[in-house]
Amino acid sequence: MAVTMQTPLARVLGPKTATGMADQLGLHTVRDLLRHYPRRYARRGEMARLDDLQKGDRVTILAQVKSVNTRKMRQRHGTITEVTVGDGAGSMKLVFFNSRHARLVHGAWGLFAGTVGSYGGSLQFTHPDCHLLDDDTGDDEWARALVPIYPASKDISSWVIQKSVKLLLDASGGLGELVVDPLPDEIRARHNLLSLPAALLDIHRPITFDDVERASHRLKWDEALTLQLTLAARRRAAALEPGTARPRRTGGLLDAVDAALPFELTDGQRAVGEELAAELDREQPMHRLLQGEVGSGKTVVALRAMAQVVDAGGQAALLAPTEVLAAQHARGIRELLGPLGRAGELDGAADGTRVTLLTGSLKAAARREARAEVADGRAGIVVGTHALLQEGVEFADLGLVVVDEQHRFGVEQRDALRAKGSRPPHVLVMTATPIPRTVAMTVYGDLEISTLRQLPSGRGGVSSSVVPVAEKPLWLDRAWERVREEVAAGRQAYIVCPRIGDVTGPDDEPEDADGAPPDGGSDDRRPPLAVLDVAEMLTAGPLRGLRLDVLHGRLSPEDKESRMRAFAAREIDVLVATTVVEVGVDVPNATVMVVMDADRFGVSQLHQLRGRVARGRHAGLCLLVTDARVASSTGQRLASVAATSDGFELARLDLETRREGDVLGAAQSGRRSGIRLLSLLEDEELIATARAEATALLATERGLADHPGLAAEVAALATDERAEWLEKA
Repeated sequence: MAVTMQTPLARVLGPKTATGMADQLGLHTVRDLLRHYPRRYARRGEMARLDDLQKGDRVTILAQVKSVNTRKMRQRHGTITEVTVGDGAGSMKLVFFNSRHARLVHGAWGLFAGTVGSYGGSLQFTHPDCHLLDDDTGDDEWARALVPIYPASKDISSWVIQKSVKLLLDASGGLGELVVDPLPDEIRARHNLLSLPAALLDIHRPITFDDVERASHRLKWDEALTLQLTLAARRRAAALEPGTARPRRTGGLLDAVDAALPFELTDGQRAVGEELAAELDREQPMHRLLQGEVGSGKTVVALRAMAQVVDAGGQAALLAPTEVLAAQHARGIRELLGPLGRAGELDGAADGTRVTLLTGSLKAAARREARAEVADGRAGIVVGTHALLQEGVEFADLGLVVVDEQHRFGVEQRDALRAKGSRPPHVLVMTATPIPRTVAMTVYGDLEISTLRQLPSGRGGVSSSVVPVAEKPLWLDRAWERVREEVAAGRQAYIVCPRIGDVTGPDDEPEDADGAPPDGGSDDRRPPLAVLDVAEMLTAGPLRGLRLDVLHGRLSPEDKESRMRAFAAREIDVLVATTVVEVGVDVPNATVMVVMDADRFGVSQLHQLRGRVARGRHAGLCLLVTDARVASSTGQRLASVAATSDGFELARLDLETRREGDVLGAAQSGRRSGIRLLSLLEDEELIATARAEATALLATERGLADHPGLAAEVAALATDERAEWLEKA
């Protein structure tokens, strides 16, 4: 039987093993199995680090049997066999009930797989899968210097994968005839890369760690170059789209906006504004990402771009992730424009426009009126939530799409709004979550990028502290005193909780949690603190007498809007809320942010929340309340957030503490990300080099026509489930 990279595994391994690999690991073809790389490598006495294991981990360990003890159970019939194994760094027990492996004897080495449990304070495996390694049995894989440990599943163990890979390697005679290298010879030579057959052989059957390093470097190149070619192709396709130029007009809405601004634009805002103005003046549609520090003034930059498009006869749509934020944007734009934003009304300016809000909660009559204003062009600036994407929402002449908080939306949603224009509109996507350079090159590689780092002058600045209540319980009392002091001075405070609470009980999930797991991923923590419970406790206790209210996603849109208006009007002293206030909420008089269960939030999310205070001239204070110990990894993570206000530095920390797939969006899609070896932090230089090579390849007259192997890899990524993370990033 001729085997190719597309051969189904069922034809090579048999139906039972192939079905398990497909169902539990997503491996269907020979190519999938060869690209299922070892997670790590074991060497007798050097691997496993049993002292690093934690309860709940599902792992494969390499260890040696130290003792075997079989005895009768006291409470019931049968026997229990306890096997102590060690790796030189630690030890643990293997427990078998009414079962004993004859080969589990003192001195035997083996691979043991299972879920780590505990009994009496000690870690153990109960009925683990075992694969004994014996030098005398002719096990040539064990005779090699390194033993690959593969990502495995409950029914498909690492050694089953190892033997399946060995079968492929032996059958193909070293992969030379099976694997065709898609990488052009000149790129391989320029970067001193192994051939693909050699790299696959060395990643699965290395002799030394140098073999692993060289093979990994080559295989990372495959991942990086294919991704960057895909993104470069998107950029080229976008560059060929026919759009409509929206040139700046003197004496129009943009000049009126500039005149109405109650502050001076920063140098960064002016520079990015000129960049956007120049791109809007071209027929080729703009595709740009605007990222910036919390409070750096991205919305003002976007508003000036929208005004330029309205001056040129087009419409601008601003897509916001929540109704609270959409309503605030609409209100803020209307207030800034004044009569210029109320065209057609009694006090509206004849040469102005209309600012229309369109959300899913509008009553039927209001929704019909809003849609009519959008369709006939009366609304020059349209602000809305996902409701803008619905069928029946038509634009007269959509010239600019602005997507606020891009990470809350998918590429397909951005494209759905773009498709509502008669010709492709200009696109500006914004994020206040600063992005490390390699993430930007990989996740947002189809967009040009502008960055705002400079904060407007006159801001008070925020100081942050961790409140470790387990070790310093009196600090929480002092935190509530600080809230009272700020309120007494005429200021206001936010208190943020991970969930809403009420009758749903402890299973009530956070509205928007991207938090890192606690140390060890413990499953027995108390439920997260809830808005309704904390508000009741504060009203009856430390904040008694203050004007306190709650805000969360389960309130009606009218209630959310009225409470935000009351808070902005200083009719509420303390707002106890979920992360509904995370982005965009702008109340300059708020100076204190207390984040309860801060360890349940991600690094970037904490930075976003902190950005809600000190937006005026008064200094701000952010208190991160946690049960975590100061010396724990979680405590250290929170200390890092408190120690710096540099969002770009925190973004790198966030990437270090979160799974790579989460950053790329794979966790949200539930699929494999296609990134197996590439590290967005460690391989920054490689990704940049691959991006340059991809751009150069596509810039040639024939593109990938002379490189069919690479073209096939790009086509596979475009159609394979592995591309879903790219579309959802």
